[in-house]
Amino acid sequence: MKNYTVSDAILVSNYIKGDESSLGMLIERHKQRIYSFIYSKVFDRDVSEDIFQDTFIKVIKTLKSGKYNEEGKFLPWVMRIAHNLVIDHFRKGNRMPKFEENGEFSIFSVISDGDLNAEKKLIKGQVEEDLRMLIQELPEDQKEVLVMRMYRDMSFKEISEKTGVSINTALGRMRYALINLRKVIEKNNIVLTN
Repeated sequence: MKNYTVSDAILVSNYIKGDESSLGMLIERHKQRIYSFIYSKVFDRDVSEDIFQDTFIKVIKTLKSGKYNEEGKFLPWVMRIAHNLVIDHFRKGNRMPKFEENGEFSIFSVISDGDLNAEKKLIKGQVEEDLRMLIQELPEDQKEVLVMRMYRDMSFKEISEKTGVSINTALGRMRYALINLRKVIEKNNIVLTN
């Protein structure tokens, strides 16, 4: 296909300058990957279609407003928008996977507010970014379990099978991951709420 010879960055630039067909090429180029990603999270064709369309409505608004500055990282940027819209979908239906509290501090409770105004959304985005950076500091085994549980929504049984450790070991690693996150947050006086 001819449009694959033109980079995403050039197509984005052309679209911003008024060439509507450039957006069509971008959508055509990436629609399968984006739609598949959305469907892999919601398992519903109609909902996936809606979220896919909402993703590109957001893309168009951002591009038209002149706020896009991803410098050649169009697909990861669109995937982030799609990911956030999937999370919003689950929040609206109160179907967000919940981590069971057992008296331990849960860092995730600070980023689960569904009714966020624009300022809080910015803060939430920063909190999530800070949280991702903190997670990178965890020991590899704890980080692996936490990512599988919180971001991939895997059960402890699935985590156990994937990592080759017992369910109790996986639970222990999750517990220590949360304890270690809390220690880092307290040690560095990080504020994760506004």
